[in-house]
Amino acid sequence: MNAKDIMTAPVITIAPDTSIRDVASLLLERRISGVPVLDGTRVVGIVSESDLLRRHEIQTDAKRSGGSWWVRLLRGEPGPAEYVRSHAVRAADVMSRPVVSVAETAKVADIAEVLGRRHIKRVPVLRGEKLVGIVTRASLVQALATAMHVPKRTSVGGDESIRAHLLNELVAQSWWHETSNVIVTDGIVHYWGVCHNEAEKRAARVAAENIPGVRRIDDHRITYAELPSMG
Repeated sequence: MNAKDIMTAPVITIAPDTSIRDVASLLLERRISGVPVLDGTRVVGIVSESDLLRRHEIQTDAKRSGGSWWVRLLRGEPGPAEYVRSHAVRAADVMSRPVVSVAETAKVADIAEVLGRRHIKRVPVLRGEKLVGIVTRASLVQALATAMHVPKRTSVGGDESIRAHLLNELVAQSWWHETSNVIVTDGIVHYWGVCHNEAEKRAARVAAENIPGVRRIDDHRITYAELPSMG
């Protein structure tokens, strides 16, 4: 699944000289939390709700206290950049830049990694230098919900096939150990043996739940902490 498969298009955009009042109205009317800024056809920034939080009109801007300039500097009080953001009248003065973007062929997994690593909520999608869509965190949740509604195959076969598929998954995991075993009977997965902790039990349950044809999981294993003392 790529960016082009989940992106929102066409994209609502604004120009650099769009007024802050119009930007705020647009976000409310369209029920969106951010909008790309286009200079001609080039994406030059993004204005999001967070860029409009500190505004003097609603008294949420940082206030200066009295004292000399060096006292205010030591206090880390707002400077000219903060004043611009809280008093600017044009989008160009509050927009976030440079813009992090992705190609329309970018994998969804890579987009999720970018959003998480950059601590951002949206990325414009480009075809060359042309804006063709936007992917947000909500887009990823929508993709997940859609994928989880796709019905699984009714079965991968009988118990032997289920066990083979499950073991193939388990042995590839670092937390699966030879002290554990799997037996499948009538679609019921039974785990036997010893494991390290409850987290490994949860992971084994999830692995089994992803195998079509599994009806139930019974984990009979004990943890090493539960083993009887050898004296």
